[in-house]
Amino acid sequence: MIEIFKTNIAEKHWAMAVINQLEKEFPQLRMNIDLHDCDKVLRVEGACFTCDEIIHLVSNCGFHCSLLEG
Repeated sequence: MIEIFKTNIAEKHWAMAVINQLEKEFPQLRMNIDLHDCDKVLRVEGACFTCDEIIHLVSNCGFHCSLLEG
C-alpha cells in the first residue's frame, strides 16, 4: 500500500525529525518527504499502517497532515 499525504513541513531538519519519529513507530515502512513539491508531500509505503495513524503522529510533531486525494 502507498499513501500520499499533504503536509506543511517546509524545512529539511523538521522533515528529518518527523521521518525519525515515524520510523520509531513504524520501522517496517518506507517513507520520504518531498520538500520541493508545493504540497510538501509525505509518501508512505508498506503493509501495516492506517492513514489515521500517520496523520496523528505527524500532527503530534506539530505539523498539518492530510491524505492527498488524487
